[in-house]
Amino acid sequence: MVRKLLIRDLTLRDGQQSAFATRMSQKQIDRVLPYYKDAGFYAMEVWGGAVPDSVMRYLNENPWERLEKIKAIIGDASNLTALSRGRNLFGYNPYTDEIIDGFCRNAIQSGISVMRIFDALNDVDNIKSTIRYVKKYGGKADCAVCYTIDPHHSAVERIKAALHGHPLHKPIFTDEYFLNKALLMESLGADMITLKDMSGLIPPGRTAELIRLLKKNLKVPVDFHTHCTPGYGLASVLMAIVNGADIVDTNIWNFAGGPAAPAVELVYIFCRKMGIELDLNMEAVARINAELLEIRKELSAFDTAKKLPKHFDPLEDKIPAEINRFFNDAIEAARKDKEDDLLLYCHAIEEYFDFPEPNDLVKKAQIPGGMYTNMVAQLKQLGQSDLLEKAMSLIPQVRMDAGLPPLVTPTSQIIGAQAVSCALDEENGRPMYSNPSNQFIALVKGEYGKTPIPVDPAFRLKIAGVRDEMPYDGSSYVMQENLVLEESGVLLAENEKEILLLELFPTVARTFLTKQKMNK
Repeated sequence: MVRKLLIRDLTLRDGQQSAFATRMSQKQIDRVLPYYKDAGFYAMEVWGGAVPDSVMRYLNENPWERLEKIKAIIGDASNLTALSRGRNLFGYNPYTDEIIDGFCRNAIQSGISVMRIFDALNDVDNIKSTIRYVKKYGGKADCAVCYTIDPHHSAVERIKAALHGHPLHKPIFTDEYFLNKALLMESLGADMITLKDMSGLIPPGRTAELIRLLKKNLKVPVDFHTHCTPGYGLASVLMAIVNGADIVDTNIWNFAGGPAAPAVELVYIFCRKMGIELDLNMEAVARINAELLEIRKELSAFDTAKKLPKHFDPLEDKIPAEINRFFNDAIEAARKDKEDDLLLYCHAIEEYFDFPEPNDLVKKAQIPGGMYTNMVAQLKQLGQSDLLEKAMSLIPQVRMDAGLPPLVTPTSQIIGAQAVSCALDEENGRPMYSNPSNQFIALVKGEYGKTPIPVDPAFRLKIAGVRDEMPYDGSSYVMQENLVLEESGVLLAENEKEILLLELFPTVARTFLTKQKMNK
C-alpha cells in the first residue's frame, strides 16, 4: 500500500507571523484563496496566535470576519485550523470556562474545524476545558506537546552546585516526559497529537526518537511542527517523515525557511523520491507561490529574512545533478540515523536555493529566536547592550527558580525579561529579583499552572509573598466594561463575538471597536 503524508499549510498564520510580523491584509489573503481551494492541503492554519490581535491593532480589520471570509472561499476543500493557548486562549492571562466555551463555539461556527491547543507549561490541566468545548461543538482537538530542553550547565557550574550541597536536577525533558504528556492528552480526547517545536531547537536525531516513540504508543495521528531558525528545520521534518509522522507542517516557498517552517516544495521532492503521496495539486501551489512573491515584496518593510529564495517550481524546473544527489543522500542519512550527514546535505540544499542561513546565535543560546531578539531590544532600549552576555548566562538560574518552564510563549518572554532585570540588579549592586515583573510573580505563584518542577516555597515567599502554590481562581473574574459610546449611543460590543474580542484583547479591541462604531 502506498503511504500518504498529510500537509498542514502554515503560510497564512504561522508563516506570515514568523516572517512578516502578521501584516497580511484581507485583500492580500483574498488574492490567494481561490488557488488554495484547488491545492488540496489537508489543513490550512489561518487563525489564532497573533492574527486576531494584529489584524485589529495594525490593519483595522475584524478577526472574525477574516476567518469567515476564508471559510466562505475554502469551504470544505481543506480543514481550517487555529492555534490556541489553552486556558490562556490568545493572550497571556487565564480565562474562565465561560469565556473558553464562547470562544470555541464561535470559532467553530465561523469556520475552524481543527483547534491546535497547547499550554506554555505543558500543564495538561490547562487544556482540558478547551478540548471539551472544541469537541462539544463539532471540532477536532489537536493537542500539542511543546518541545523544550533542559538548561545547559557547564562542568564548572555542576561542580560548584555539588560542592555547595545543591546538586543540579536530573534531566526533566526526557523522551518519557513527552510521551506521558501525549498519552494523557490522548486519554482526554485528543483527535491528534502534535510534537510542537516553536523554537526550531529539536535536532533531527531527537526528532527521530520522539516520533518513533509517539507512533509506537499512540492510537491517534501524529503531527510534527518546527521552524528553520537555528538550521534544524528541514532535516528534522525529513526525519519525522522517515520515522512515520502522519502530518507535517510546512510553508509555501516564498514564505518558508529562516524563522518560518520548511518549504512544502522541498518536502514534495523528498516524498516523490521515497514514493510517498501528498495528494497536493502542485500547480495550484505554484500559483499561490507566484502571488506570495508579490505579497512578500509588498510586505518588505516587515520582512525579517530580507532574502528571497531562488525561483523554483518542482513541476517545471530541473534540479542540477549534484543538488539532486543531495536529496538522495539526505534521505539515506535520515534512514540510517546519521544526523551530522543529514544536516550537511539539508544545509547544502537550502544554500543552493538561497534560503536564510542558520542563526548560530539562537543555536548557541539554545533559546527561541523571539526571546533572544526581545532581550537584545530590551537592553538596547535601556542603553545596556553590554549586559546581554550576563543576562543570557542568568537564564538557566531564573528558569530553575521559576520551576523550569518550557521556553515557549509566554513563558519564554517572562523568563527572558526577568533575566535582563536580574542582570541589571547585579550591575547596580542590588540582590537578584529586586524588581520581579508581575508576570514573573504570577508564574512563581502558580497562576499559570503547574511547572515541570516545584518552585521552592521559600523562593515563592520571597517573590510572591506566599509559601504555597496559588492556582488561578476564576471565581473573581470580572468581565470587561462594555460602555455605551456617547457619540453614537450604541454599545461598544454589540454581540458575543465583539464581547469576546473585548475580553481577550481589552485595550486593542476597545480602540478597534470604537473606530468601527464611529465610522458606521
